[in-house]
Amino acid sequence: MRIGLFLLTNAGVVLVLSMVLNVLGIGQGGDMLGLVLITSLFGMGGAFISLMMSKSMALRSVGASVITKPKNEVERWLIEMVEKQARKAGIGMPDVAIFESASPNAFATGANKNSSLVAVSTGLLNHMEANEVEAVMAHEISHVANGDMVTLTLLQGVMNTFVMIFAHILAAALDKGRRGMGYFIGYYIAQSVLGFLAAMVVMWFSRYREFRADSGGGKLAGVDNMISALEKLKVSPVHESLPDSVDAFGIAGGIGQLLSSHPPLDKRIQRLREQL
Repeated sequence: MRIGLFLLTNAGVVLVLSMVLNVLGIGQGGDMLGLVLITSLFGMGGAFISLMMSKSMALRSVGASVITKPKNEVERWLIEMVEKQARKAGIGMPDVAIFESASPNAFATGANKNSSLVAVSTGLLNHMEANEVEAVMAHEISHVANGDMVTLTLLQGVMNTFVMIFAHILAAALDKGRRGMGYFIGYYIAQSVLGFLAAMVVMWFSRYREFRADSGGGKLAGVDNMISALEKLKVSPVHESLPDSVDAFGIAGGIGQLLSSHPPLDKRIQRLREQL
């Protein structure tokens, strides 16, 4: 079950910086203020490093090409359509990219509303009608307009911080304040368990934001069109996942439960039908 490279990158940063905390002895002798300050800096820092790198990571991971000058009618239509939706949503014009994939998918990412990226697969362009493509792009534009990438980053940063603080507290209690082998074993176990629980919280928010982006997509491109696009995803002959770096940001994702970044398509369609 994949949580995604976004979470793995943060976990790696948390682990390395937690080791630095142990070497420096921060948090010993009841120095909780120092522990909170340092872990907050490290925890939030790891999340925002991921956010600032998100566009370049996403482009590399799927081999997407940003449309700088439309080469054909499809690219010209895509640019004009995204520009119209961005203006309607009140955000800056995103970079628009296309990537080769037989699976119909699209994603949005970026550090802020006026410096974002929306990308669409060739499979989606080939598999869907024009009104359905518009709905998918409206879904992604809604992610940007809602500030979902920044909010997810803030949430991840808070989770990072809590994981490091409480892993230290639990490990210190287990080893009675010493820095022996019991502390490091306890810290490793506590961080693993707490990291798993933190991922559950982050993925819960990710599922929530998909419902909100579907609703926003319906407002920008029509609820019927948004439903039609999701129905088309259900019957797609190809269901390849996006690379881990952008899996949580795509229109379609896994159908697992606690660690799934996306709700089941049937639930998303049901929510939209309730808006009609």
